[in-house]
Amino acid sequence: MPVETLLLWALTLAAAAVFVARFVRLLVPVLKGPPDPRTDRPADRWRGVFEAIGLHRRLLNLQPAGIIHALVFVSFWVLLTSIIEAFGSGLVPGFTLAPLGGNTWIALLQDLFGVIMLLGLGMAVHQRFVTRPPRFEGSNATDATIIYVLIAAIVVSMLGEAAAAIVADAGENASWRPVSRVLAELLTVAGVSPQVAALWESLAYWVHVGAILVFLVYIPGSKHRHMFLAGPNVYLRSLEPRGQQPAPPADENAVNSIERFTWKHRYDTLACTECGRCQAACPAYAAGQPLSPKKLIMALRDNMIGVDGADGGAPLAGEVIAPETLWACTTCSACMEVCPVHIEHVPKIVDLRRELVDSGVMPELLQEALLNVQQSGNSQGKAARTRARWTKGLSFKPKDARKEPVDVLWFVGDFASYDPRVQEVTRRIAEILHAGGVDFGLLYEAEQNSGNDVRRAGEEGLFEMLAMQNIEAIDGCDYRRIMTSDPHSLNALANEYRSLGKDYLVHHYAEIVRELVHTGALTPLPPSGAPAATYHDPCYLGRYNRQFDAPRELVALAGYRLAEMPRNKENSFCCGAGGGRIWGDDTGVVERPSENRIREALSLGDDVSVFAVSCPKDKVMYTAAVQALGVEDRLAVRDLSEILRFEQVDAIADPT
Repeated sequence: MPVETLLLWALTLAAAAVFVARFVRLLVPVLKGPPDPRTDRPADRWRGVFEAIGLHRRLLNLQPAGIIHALVFVSFWVLLTSIIEAFGSGLVPGFTLAPLGGNTWIALLQDLFGVIMLLGLGMAVHQRFVTRPPRFEGSNATDATIIYVLIAAIVVSMLGEAAAAIVADAGENASWRPVSRVLAELLTVAGVSPQVAALWESLAYWVHVGAILVFLVYIPGSKHRHMFLAGPNVYLRSLEPRGQQPAPPADENAVNSIERFTWKHRYDTLACTECGRCQAACPAYAAGQPLSPKKLIMALRDNMIGVDGADGGAPLAGEVIAPETLWACTTCSACMEVCPVHIEHVPKIVDLRRELVDSGVMPELLQEALLNVQQSGNSQGKAARTRARWTKGLSFKPKDARKEPVDVLWFVGDFASYDPRVQEVTRRIAEILHAGGVDFGLLYEAEQNSGNDVRRAGEEGLFEMLAMQNIEAIDGCDYRRIMTSDPHSLNALANEYRSLGKDYLVHHYAEIVRELVHTGALTPLPPSGAPAATYHDPCYLGRYNRQFDAPRELVALAGYRLAEMPRNKENSFCCGAGGGRIWGDDTGVVERPSENRIREALSLGDDVSVFAVSCPKDKVMYTAAVQALGVEDRLAVRDLSEILRFEQVDAIADPT
């Protein structure tokens, strides 16, 4: 066996051994994690892999990064043939891809995609070191540079080897290699002889295989390990409703360390690409708070694998991740929506919050709100008997669903029931439903806080207490379907209560009103004009529960031209109230998320005069935002019910 062949065998086996050993070191702590079943519904899982990896669905939502990745990704699979050819011929004398078209169409693709790979690489270098998007802040630039150099070495050496071979063979096999042929002509013009070209061919070959082996050895310790881990991570993603927060660790004695996370949540941290899309989408990060979903995942990863002296047994909540970082999260799930490899940030944050709650480490205002919920069943601390006091201004008395059958059971929610800034909206919805002939009723004082934000604040025990009380009250009623005007309550009833064995059919009121218009029960009045409005998708109605159409149809029925904000539907920007943040303070906030969003609406132009919302918390947050920005004369925050006018509701004054 030739010396060159023996040498290549030795180098390849050594590199492969190091590659495997480095990956095993990474995966050992992952495999030690508690169980987390992720293999059900294989057809759905493979479909997700095809969409995320094959079609680049999420990656292409961000440009030019999506195009850059697509160029590199496709080129990699084509140039894999050159790697097979290089090692095949070097390890097994006589090996060739010629029978499959190695000297024809495969050679042509290698030449063309070698150039495409270099083009994508050049765009990536320009993006990272020239334009430098803020989302790269905190990512490992040195790691990226090393990868860029190795990829360039692999591709340039491949083209250089082919060009030198053309010169050495006096032009043979050149017809299918247009790029290499041009390079060969340049070598000839430069006076390179066939003999020298043969030496250059050999040198380029060893540079090519050497760069590949270095790449192989380096990858396990690089963020680019995602080229091996991303596909499996997408396949193993959660298929449960996003609005259903995973339960706490089954082990009641689970420690405040990486040991409390399941193997899948540990695997997540290794699959992170450090692309920063989550960071760019995060309202807390945009507000100047210490939370970066990307850095949080990186910190958990480094803690798990012991990077730079990280102690895998160190307390995660409070030490590895600072309390103020965890409390900054609005649980809006924008990070999870944009992550190209489907990392699950929010469940990790909520689980770490549980540790803080158990330790009594939480903001004072949040602690007060949770105490109010525990004692009074609502975050405002109001008496339960006053929950339905908002009904006193109605032209009728809503039924008590506990005492008589109803078609629709309206779960109103805390803010819609108690907050004076929202009660007028609640009354208007009630009048619209009544005018449309809807047979609805309330739970009155039996209704408790739904527990949606309580659970996301980390108070699991309180959530379960609230949920069980609400379930008992709901199940004691005779009704056909549940309605709510509060997306947070909708999410809790429709998703969170599943963990307690309940599968409720829950509608947002926009669906009911749209249904009333379609059946003719309500007749919209023609608008006095045709002003433009924009609509804000609440996180827990849109991103979490995928309800986008009904609210937009109501905007149109109200006679407004809908002007979409750049961030809309599943990519909507959070108001900043979710996850218990509405019970927090603004410490460290540079610009409130709600004000950021209002500025986005104002950028649509002066003809947009209405900022339509469909969530009580949004009504509160955005009303305060337009006041803080001093733009009440330019933009009016209105609930959908406030911009709708119907013939059957003439008795209600037009709020606009």
